[in-house]
Amino acid sequence: MLAIRMRTGRRKALAFATAAALTALAVPALTATPATATSTGATTATATTADYDSTYYKNAVGKTGTALKSSLHTIISSQTKLSYSAVWDALKATDQDPNNSGNVILLYSGVSRSKSLNGGNTGNWNREHVWAKSHGDFGTATGPGTDIHHLRPTDVQVNSVRGNKDFDNGGSAVANGGGSLTDSDSFEPRNAVKGDVARMILYMAVRYEGGDGWADLEPNNSVNNGSNPYMGKLSVLKAWNEQDPPDAFEQRRNQVIHDSYQHNRNPFIDHPEWVEAIW
Repeated sequence: MLAIRMRTGRRKALAFATAAALTALAVPALTATPATATSTGATTATATTADYDSTYYKNAVGKTGTALKSSLHTIISSQTKLSYSAVWDALKATDQDPNNSGNVILLYSGVSRSKSLNGGNTGNWNREHVWAKSHGDFGTATGPGTDIHHLRPTDVQVNSVRGNKDFDNGGSAVANGGGSLTDSDSFEPRNAVKGDVARMILYMAVRYEGGDGWADLEPNNSVNNGSNPYMGKLSVLKAWNEQDPPDAFEQRRNQVIHDSYQHNRNPFIDHPEWVEAIW
């Protein structure tokens, strides 16, 4: 049985790698080594996943289940923390439109919008907490409230529609949401970022385990989680992770965060097969 599981794991890893490569080929404008992101000098490095496996992830490689989750928690908890005000400039670098250096790409709608239009008014973009603030009671405090691995630029009105809803399939179209759907208790992002959302949620579940004064964040298979430190639906998030493997934009974002801001990584972007290995 062990040999069968190992072969299955290798097949999943190969499938993810193949899908990611095909996705990257489909979006040639998003290169692995783009130009400088902003005046901060944020660029992506040329290191490969294999390079990080032998260095950054060396204590996690080969593990599964709770042992893998624990190792990854230790690895990614070493990070530089940003203030909430500093998040504005960070997002202008991490989410820069690869075809227009003056714009950012909005997560849920996919719209390219001027970096200068950040704020709280109609037509602006704001700082969306993909793991909703109320699901862990961390607000905008330094820590989970300012962790840019799950903070993304979103249209103010679309962000308001999402609110603090859990993630699930189904609902009615969100106005100017790029194909996103919503109903009374859940939100479904557009297809192109379903995997991004899943990997951000699962990053948060590994990074924040309750040992640093914040709630122990965990995914579950429910919606209507309210103010509990849970986000759902886990089964849907796992499916989205497989449906939408990491593309060049997401990989570049991970690299910029690592190189220029928090100096930690989202392991599920580097190894999407680790989602199944843990959950």
